[in-house]
Amino acid sequence: MSRIVLGVTGGIAAYKSCLLLRQLTEAGHEVRVVPTASALQFVGAPTWAALSGQPVTTSVFDDVHEVPHVAIGQQADLVVVAPATANFLAKVTHGVADDLLTNVLLTARCPVVLAPAMHTEMWEHPATTANVATLRDRGIVVLEPAAGRLTGDESGPGRMPEPAQIADAVFALLARPDGGPDLVGRTVVISAGGTREPLDPVRYLGNRSSGRQGYALAATAASRGARVELVAANVDLPDPAGVHMHQVSTAAEMKQVVSWLATSADAVVMAAAVADFRPMKAADHKLKKDEGAPSLVLEPTDDILSALIAERHEGQVIVGFAAETGDDHGDWRSHGSTKLQRKRCDLLVVNRVGQDVAFGTANNSGVILGLDGSTREIPDGPKAALADALWDLVVERLG
Repeated sequence: MSRIVLGVTGGIAAYKSCLLLRQLTEAGHEVRVVPTASALQFVGAPTWAALSGQPVTTSVFDDVHEVPHVAIGQQADLVVVAPATANFLAKVTHGVADDLLTNVLLTARCPVVLAPAMHTEMWEHPATTANVATLRDRGIVVLEPAAGRLTGDESGPGRMPEPAQIADAVFALLARPDGGPDLVGRTVVISAGGTREPLDPVRYLGNRSSGRQGYALAATAASRGARVELVAANVDLPDPAGVHMHQVSTAAEMKQVVSWLATSADAVVMAAAVADFRPMKAADHKLKKDEGAPSLVLEPTDDILSALIAERHEGQVIVGFAAETGDDHGDWRSHGSTKLQRKRCDLLVVNRVGQDVAFGTANNSGVILGLDGSTREIPDGPKAALADALWDLVVERLG
């Protein structure tokens, strides 16, 4: 059980934090809520006390003998603030301590997660942009807000991430042995999902990839403080909190976007299942059954991983994925080892795949092979566990 401080500031999204509180407590953590005076205009102290089972302290003058403005932050294993308004981000950036919550942030020496929520203009204002950059440089995990309906009739970036996404970021940080965001200041590019190569306006050549592993990699990297660029191909999953999304469909589109993003990335992880072949010519109309079975002529797609390795800049870490099965020429491991020597990426994650194995499931297993000869076995477990194990190895190679 960990001791979590849930800070709540004065935004309309404060009501969603009740759901976040429930998720944290149901996971077995002790949660103490510290709302600001403005937050209490949206959700009252009795609600926080009833849901948390803990006293709700709102002022530095409450229970003065316990010195709450110092003790609460010192005793916390993690602090999460949701929603975090533009005003609150500005105060924390500049060390203002004019209420209990800002005092808690100054005394806390544990991981801190901030979930911004504000109107689009406020989120995109240069002052907020600079404040967020400063906070991230200090090791604070500032999640990227979602895009969607705001107050009134407006929509756009600035919506607080969903409580489940914030909880996932909290759990990922707590699961780390040192609890620290070790990817702060790093930019990582991750591909996810499966590309689709058109046969006609309706049909395509595709694969079984759900994108779950790539999304787990993105979520864990964001929780470890990285700036995450996620290139998703045909994925039907909620966007992970704290990442920048890029939607693509075909292998050619993925190569273009990944290659562009990789020029400024510290690490690139190619977790997507990219098609090896595409039709040489796609029909411009729906193919009819009464026209007879089409004769398909396929051509190879560009090898994105090899291109990235050929164009890599100094110090960049590149990771590939290999979904393998056994055949007459060897088992899935030997095929993975052969691919690593051919591709020459720093790390290669090799998964055994098949019907209901790896693709589309919540769990994954495999082995991570290093070009330096290292091997790390990944037992069957949540895809987030494999993601964290991989980021541990990437961090080692980033120095």
